[in-house]
Amino acid sequence: MATKSSNRSAAKEPAKGPAKTKVPATSAGARRTWLVKSEPSVYAIDALEQDGRTAWTGVRNYQARNFMRDDMKVGDLVLFYHSSTEPPGVAGLAKVVSDPYPDPLQFDAKSEYFDPASTVAEPRWQLVDLGFVERFPRPVTLTALKGEPSLAGMLVLQKGQRLSVQPVDAGHFGKVLAMAGARTRIT
Repeated sequence: MATKSSNRSAAKEPAKGPAKTKVPATSAGARRTWLVKSEPSVYAIDALEQDGRTAWTGVRNYQARNFMRDDMKVGDLVLFYHSSTEPPGVAGLAKVVSDPYPDPLQFDAKSEYFDPASTVAEPRWQLVDLGFVERFPRPVTLTALKGEPSLAGMLVLQKGQRLSVQPVDAGHFGKVLAMAGARTRIT
């Protein structure tokens, strides 16, 4: 089982940062849309395409964990963002393909994501599996995202926003898909 990103996995929220991020409300049965960050040198969209599916292990931020545990649902679409690279940006699309379950790395004493306070009876860290949907014909760089006025409220563009798993407004999500020339559309 591969860990996707030291940035995604180990980043802690700054002591003084943005207020807690809220998940936009959806109607019953509606899908939510998300963004996850991964360093391409650790786990890129190409690796997800090859693997087809992966457990999103190693997340050690409580708010990001809560999004996966409480809010992500099977079928939700996910923007796959390459961080800590030049240029950073959205490289492809994934989807949530499992219900949440305990991250096995929290129990592995040899893992950098081991948590001695977590037990099998009361696991602290949860994850979901992500499945490959598509690699974009052209990545949408962070510069391009920042240059699109209609994306001004997108969380990944907010100063101090370091969450590795974050909700994305459906309108923003659709705009990013259009900018990428994606085959997938949201309904």
